[in-house]
Amino acid sequence: MTFHILEIAEMIGAVVDGDTNVIISGLAKIEEAQTGQLTFIANPRYEKFIDETQASAVLVSESFPACQKTVLRCADPYFAFLQLVQRFYGAPPQLAKGVHPTAVLGDNCSVAEDAAIGALVVVGDNCRIGRNVQLHPGVVLGDEVEIGDDTLLYANVSVRERCQIGQRVIVHSGAVIGADGFGFAFKDGCYHKIPQTGIVIVEKDVEIGANTTIDRATLGATVIRRGAKLDNLIQIAHNVEVGEHTAIAAQTGISGSTKIGRNVLLGGQVGLIGHIHVGDKAIVGAQSGVTKDIPEGVFVSGYPARPHLTAKREEASLGRLPELLKRVKQLETEMEKLKQQLPDHPGKED
Repeated sequence: MTFHILEIAEMIGAVVDGDTNVIISGLAKIEEAQTGQLTFIANPRYEKFIDETQASAVLVSESFPACQKTVLRCADPYFAFLQLVQRFYGAPPQLAKGVHPTAVLGDNCSVAEDAAIGALVVVGDNCRIGRNVQLHPGVVLGDEVEIGDDTLLYANVSVRERCQIGQRVIVHSGAVIGADGFGFAFKDGCYHKIPQTGIVIVEKDVEIGANTTIDRATLGATVIRRGAKLDNLIQIAHNVEVGEHTAIAAQTGISGSTKIGRNVLLGGQVGLIGHIHVGDKAIVGAQSGVTKDIPEGVFVSGYPARPHLTAKREEASLGRLPELLKRVKQLETEMEKLKQQLPDHPGKED
């Protein structure tokens, strides 16, 4: 598939600055792009590649400096590039409509006519599966699960009983939604399991990464609000609430009953204790340990998590610690010598 550069500019609302006769046959990262391909620069750290790349054209911001390369200037080069990926390569393959002969459906299930139920899928009793839903091979739905329209569950996703998945949700392979929360009471020398009787509610337009786990509530619901984006290998404990359009990176763990606000960003490997609140638009840096509430709009990092600038200053100070310890030791030695010279010092010789 090839496009004239002026066609591409029209698709994404860009302006061509340079050769208007360029033909684009593919897309690539800026370090790997070759003649005939289009790339992009969204991060200033990659601006150094503008003179080195072999790409025939580069998507850049409207304010990008003048250069010798043919560029397409637009408001958001990264988003524009993603739009072009869809045009060049299309959507992922879809399952054939209908129910595969090896799938097993329970009693009293409601399945839309245009849904696609793949091989070896197991659907429990009283489930509701909406229009244009795709259940890839090996998906398992417990009893009374609801799956909204246009939702896609990739291979080997498990959704336990009574959980609710909204419209246009994407769940990647191996994710488990609705496993029991980690609840035990210690009595008479052993642990006794606390029944986890709640559910998980995943609202519309959510994406959940591979092997992520979202535990059902002890009572009530664990809730993932609309538009939230969860990376791979995330643990969401019982009764957690993740706010609208919040993004959580891989290997983050959120303990029980913690509430995450709207438009929050959690970096990779973040850990949050239970029963705390993270305010709207807060940012938590990667590998941070959050032990208390975070106010709205605050950027924190480190362990324990504290304001990011404070954490950076403290980390910088730690780097100087060996030098400071050496200096303190020298000062202590010099002070001891000065004490020895005092006339009334106990250790001074007569």
